[in-house]
Amino acid sequence: MKIKLDGKTIEVVGKKTILEIAKEHGVDIPFLCNHPDICVTGSCRICVVRINNENRCRSACDTVAVEGMDIITSDPEIEKIRKTNLELLFSQHREECEDCVWNPGCKLLELAEKYEVKINKYVDRKDHYPEIGFGGIVEFDSSKCIDCRNCIEICKKQNVSFLEMEGKGHLFEVVPAKDRACVYCGQCIIHCPAGSFESVGEFEGVEDAFKGSGDENIVFQIAPAARVSISEEFGLDPGTVSTGKLISGLKKVGADKVFDVSFGADFTTIEEAKEFLEKFKDDDLPLFTSCCPSWVRFVEFYYPRFVDNLTTVRSPHIISGAIIKSLASDPEKTTVVSVMPCVSKKYEIRREELKVNGLNPVDYVLTVREVGRLFRNKDIDFEKLPDSSFDDPFGSASGDAVSYGVAGGVMEAALRQAFFMKTGKKIKEKNLKERSDFSFELEGKEIKTKKISGLSQAVKVLEGLKKYPKLFDYLEFMSCPGGCIGGGGQPMPTNEDIRKKRRKGLISTGTDKKWKSAFENDSVSEIYKQLKSKKDIFHTSFRAERNPENINKKWPIKNRLKSKTDGLKI
Repeated sequence: MKIKLDGKTIEVVGKKTILEIAKEHGVDIPFLCNHPDICVTGSCRICVVRINNENRCRSACDTVAVEGMDIITSDPEIEKIRKTNLELLFSQHREECEDCVWNPGCKLLELAEKYEVKINKYVDRKDHYPEIGFGGIVEFDSSKCIDCRNCIEICKKQNVSFLEMEGKGHLFEVVPAKDRACVYCGQCIIHCPAGSFESVGEFEGVEDAFKGSGDENIVFQIAPAARVSISEEFGLDPGTVSTGKLISGLKKVGADKVFDVSFGADFTTIEEAKEFLEKFKDDDLPLFTSCCPSWVRFVEFYYPRFVDNLTTVRSPHIISGAIIKSLASDPEKTTVVSVMPCVSKKYEIRREELKVNGLNPVDYVLTVREVGRLFRNKDIDFEKLPDSSFDDPFGSASGDAVSYGVAGGVMEAALRQAFFMKTGKKIKEKNLKERSDFSFELEGKEIKTKKISGLSQAVKVLEGLKKYPKLFDYLEFMSCPGGCIGGGGQPMPTNEDIRKKRRKGLISTGTDKKWKSAFENDSVSEIYKQLKSKKDIFHTSFRAERNPENINKKWPIKNRLKSKTDGLKI
């Protein structure tokens, strides 16, 4: 198929949109709402182009090229339409630029500068729209919403469908569905081009951990996926391994110790392997992983029949937090802060059943974005930070533990451990393809496994298990695409190309570890000997939750002072 793009004849293979073709040929068409993870909505109309042989303009993101199409991507008329569309978008977007998840790097402001848009040309038509809190974990400021529907599309793709569109005069409003529950995956945050969503504490709470009486011992612990994404907050390439600089930065802002959550993952691996073998012996499979709190909440609310299939083993940062406090000289004056790629970890640390001796194992969760903001607030030059090492004894993890940050890593680590515990041998690599679905033989029985990342896949598998309960023996579920590397607390933007780079970087950090698997980690054995109440530290329980709490609570509108950008032409 041949078309013309700005007067140049090009050949197109397959069914492609104008925007896709333009990207392939290095032609810049501005866009805002388009995201490769979700269905195209074509709502922002920034990518408008003219089809000469139709004598009309169309949005490039949702217009599929056809034979003989003559496309003009830029001329004075098109640029004027784009500028007008931008001005109209700003009229329904209340600016709060300093407190925005897209700061720095806001595409709306970049486009406004490019087209010399006066962003306050029109009065904010949504200034009276409310802020809505989802369970005290996610905040949605509907006065910033530009009605692109990205949040609705990604929530629908996640099979949660918590968000829906409601008519309101000549405008529309995104609202939570009355009979649905948010699972706090945070995908709405990273897919919203207007910064309408954020996690609780995204701005005001980034320094809360340092506001104690001054005599606390402040301990940070870093999740695997954070070490290959924090670099993006400072303009470095996705997948850049920045473990040492992240440790140094946290020490610089006030951390007394910095530990590796991967060390806690080795305990999760061992305990989960034990549970798997017990269920294998009792023919009580399948077993589901439970490291992902969004996945756990999804099961508790939407598929309560499967609650008993969840492993009772706690997630790595909860286990390591509990160990840290159990071994501390004064647990009540030990503050544990987890650096996570995940928004739902903020929800997880509030769960009452996770307390040990009346204390929360983890006191605060900071997402990777929040740590980036914390460093910028403190004027830390990230690239100039020296490389430091994790503190002992919680800094020596296996390579398998680091792989928890990518889809399939949890399951693979636990099955390596289970095979060794049962046979005294290491599983043959040809029988276990790294981070992919696989099966192997144990005591004459085929063990069938499956990894799932993204709740859209999870629903298909759960529905299959309703009909065929023995379809699989062990399954890993992660709510976010690609696992933790695609978490809702990660830097923005996030898409499949970026997730692949993070995955590659993270896997590389596990290859140089002293130990490949948890059963080889001598440090873990030493900690086991020091612990008294192992069950309380390593295991928990879950519950069917049919009535979501506070899911439709509309928070009071904050005192909205005019933004510093009001009236400025940029």
